[in-house]
Amino acid sequence: MSDLASLVPSILAQIAAAGDEAALEAVRVAALGKKGSISALLATLGKMSPEERKTQGAAINQAKDEVTQALAAKRDVLKSAALDARLASETVDVTLPLRDTPTDAGRIHPLSQVWDELTTIFADMGFSVAEGPDIETDDYNFTKLNFPEGHPAREMHDTFFFHPKEDGSRMLLRTHTSPVQVRTMLSQKPPIRVICPGRTYRIDSDATHTPQFHQVEGLVIDKHSHLGHLKWILHEFCKAFFEVDNINMRFRPSFFPFTEPSLEVDIQCRRDKGEIRFGEGEDWLEILGCGMVHPNVLRACGIDPDEYQGFAWGMGIDRIAMLKYGIADLRQLFDSDVRWLSHYGFKPLEVPTLAGGLSS
Repeated sequence: MSDLASLVPSILAQIAAAGDEAALEAVRVAALGKKGSISALLATLGKMSPEERKTQGAAINQAKDEVTQALAAKRDVLKSAALDARLASETVDVTLPLRDTPTDAGRIHPLSQVWDELTTIFADMGFSVAEGPDIETDDYNFTKLNFPEGHPAREMHDTFFFHPKEDGSRMLLRTHTSPVQVRTMLSQKPPIRVICPGRTYRIDSDATHTPQFHQVEGLVIDKHSHLGHLKWILHEFCKAFFEVDNINMRFRPSFFPFTEPSLEVDIQCRRDKGEIRFGEGEDWLEILGCGMVHPNVLRACGIDPDEYQGFAWGMGIDRIAMLKYGIADLRQLFDSDVRWLSHYGFKPLEVPTLAGGLSS
């Protein structure tokens, strides 16, 4: 009993000194495990007389209960301290703003936005979208579009040509999306009403030109198509795209190998403090080229120019994006700067519609 009287205070002191649950478990095993000190005393009860068992057994069991209760109390204290420490380390400042969801953080590039906007506008007028390869033949890119041999546009300083084939012909990166018009006329019978957006390539690079840029061209082929229809389409497009109630347009004579007559189109604008506003003012800004499809082009694409006629137009997607959204340098469109994109970009779910607004 003298051993028990000194053992219990020692175990209780060890329990009180335990700094974590692992140390406390070591104390429990040393006292109450199979080979523990109190368990060893319990094992001696079988060798005692009935009188000794009554007195010493009660004292040993009382010591076991006391140690068990102390262990349980200390375990609760340690668990509470561990929880407090965890809460302190994982504190959340509820006053901080919520992080943006992926749909709010991501941005649609202005070129993709404008591509969707013009597709929406022309689709409402009944146009379908036609596409073609970026790598084209000289025949589709030049010859069938009435470019004569020796035309400056065929030269190396304007066009990215590939190495000549065995027969001497050379593939090239298309200089405009007009080959898509050729492919459309060769594969479809009139009436035809398509737009042809896509990437184009020319050897040029400065603040307003890049070696790779984007164009959208339109083509209408029918028996009774005329310049009046073309003017109406372009007028309605400019009103819808620049989101103004009315806009004046000026058509000037020009020259393109693939149209006759050919026209340059200016739109009314006002330049004020570095900004351009459309539908007002006394200034004019060239925006696109157009004209009636040349009979030679129709003939080269298997369409009888005595039975059908049509008109076409083309404009730079990059250019009209810069004009609408106030982008000063064309090269910024291709810099891949996330900061720039967060400023000029559009949220993914803001799909342009004529009813809800193109750039709302």
